[in-house]
Amino acid sequence: MTKDEILSLENRLYKAIKESDVQVLDELLHEDLLFIAPNGDVVTKEIDLKTYRDGDLNINELTPEVENLNIIDDLAVITLTIQLKGSYKTAPFGAKFRYIRFWKAFAEGVKVVGGSGTQIEV
Repeated sequence: MTKDEILSLENRLYKAIKESDVQVLDELLHEDLLFIAPNGDVVTKEIDLKTYRDGDLNINELTPEVENLNIIDDLAVITLTIQLKGSYKTAPFGAKFRYIRFWKAFAEGVKVVGGSGTQIEV
């Protein structure tokens, strides 16, 4: 696993989020994913995919800025800020968030196993 590989996977993830591409999200997220959403909720893979399937989350703008990326054996830890604009259950939002995401290498490929996001600016 290299930093370039992780950055490429991150770009695939951003594209899938913007396009609500459940198939690619399903491929990139580990079955046992645990993520802390900005509102404090614990999100599993199935909860995340359902949000996109149901059309609850729509992202119009996603501008990432990677801060740190560390490779530790078969685990990558990335921190970044993302400017997001979109709507959740028809309520518009726009803010800057800081995320930490954990990518882990498996026989079937590298997948997101966990992370967290918090709003840092309106």
